[in-house]
Amino acid sequence: MQVFPSHTHRNSISSNDAVSLPTISLYRSAPSLEVRLEEFESFAIDRLRVLKGVSDGLSRGKKPEEMPTLVKDLWKANMRHQHASEVLNKDIISHFVLRLVYCRTEELRKWFLSMESTLFRYRFREQSVEAQRAIMEEFDLPYKATSNVEYESVKEKLVQVARSLGQNSSTVDAIYYKVPFEEVPELVAGRKVFLNQGWAYVAMNQVVSLLATLFRSQLSKALILTNRKWTSSIREKEKHRLAPIVEALSSSYLGPDYSQPREYGEISLKDIDQVAKSSFPLCMRHLFEKLREDHHLKHGGRMQLGLFLKGVGLNLDDALAFWRSEFSKKVGLEKFEKEYAYNVRHSYGKEGKRTDYTPYSCQKIISLTPGAGDQHGCPYRHFSEENLRASLSRMGVNSRAMEDVMNKVRNRHYQLACTLTFEAIHGMQCDAGINHPNQYFSDSQKIFQQKKDSSA
Repeated sequence: MQVFPSHTHRNSISSNDAVSLPTISLYRSAPSLEVRLEEFESFAIDRLRVLKGVSDGLSRGKKPEEMPTLVKDLWKANMRHQHASEVLNKDIISHFVLRLVYCRTEELRKWFLSMESTLFRYRFREQSVEAQRAIMEEFDLPYKATSNVEYESVKEKLVQVARSLGQNSSTVDAIYYKVPFEEVPELVAGRKVFLNQGWAYVAMNQVVSLLATLFRSQLSKALILTNRKWTSSIREKEKHRLAPIVEALSSSYLGPDYSQPREYGEISLKDIDQVAKSSFPLCMRHLFEKLREDHHLKHGGRMQLGLFLKGVGLNLDDALAFWRSEFSKKVGLEKFEKEYAYNVRHSYGKEGKRTDYTPYSCQKIISLTPGAGDQHGCPYRHFSEENLRASLSRMGVNSRAMEDVMNKVRNRHYQLACTLTFEAIHGMQCDAGINHPNQYFSDSQKIFQQKKDSSA
């Protein structure tokens, strides 16, 4: 797969080739395609939306019967293409780009492997029986369906297993594959197959577990090989072109841009203490309170809080007045004007390169590494359990919700922990999940406005 500037024409998988391919690619080798640079990134972002949507659904405890619809909707919304003939190309290209992105560390590989295997499982179940058999042939399985004689010899046992799973015995699939039991650990653990002398009898409607295990194994090996190629040659060769894109994608924020205030326009200095208490997420509330307490924040804290305040609607004049009133109590007015005022104006795009800086997303805040004396970062990741519990209690999170939040923290689902905090405080479900501190603020303000309107 070669990447070219956006104006370059690229080859596609021809319609004849597409007909010969199964409906779900096994991604065994990179395609012989020329990929435009803009598609290299945009296709990857679209697939990442799907994988992160699947991850959020699982982490939020979606019921098994809800997941197929979620995956189908995510795929339909993000993986379509204006040209139907390009859909397969987009699928394959996006997978291999993300393979580059997520091969680089063990933690990244583990997440990608889990999400791609889950995606494969649900996409396979959506296929017709004919398409499923075509995919099975592509795997080149060394197992054959049981003969009629063998099937009849174990039929009664298979019926018993079907009944234990709540299936009608008259609908027992006569096509079974006899495979080593260790290749279908999920089915064995769930007592969903008949075992005999080390063999598991896997029904056609259960074969996805076998294929998903094989898919995961193949992808795991491929990720290790991709990582070796990336570190040994590709990263250095592409350090000025593809490497920055690849290294940024794993922590990409995929939601709206909050560089400008949205629904609620500007907030004034007289309101800031009130809205900080009611609508700031924990990361920003902590910074705000430490600033009020110490009259100072290090650079990381100033950037994280300052850009957030800019995004919620604090204009430049009020921002300067806000920071000046706090810092002057600690460092003096003259030192503030000399050393700190420039940075405030700079973050609003009024100094230096005149860049309109964007408030930090949850992904960026979680990835930060605060040092001694720093107050920035994500409290769900960087606070001790004792400090986190105390902070949540001050926000009004009750004991039952607290345990749910702490459970998500222990499993490193920091954004979901913040989402549960939001729900506990506001008494309403946040279906989209919290992905950005400014989204937290905006959604909170909407809820309070709705309550105000209904009471009026």
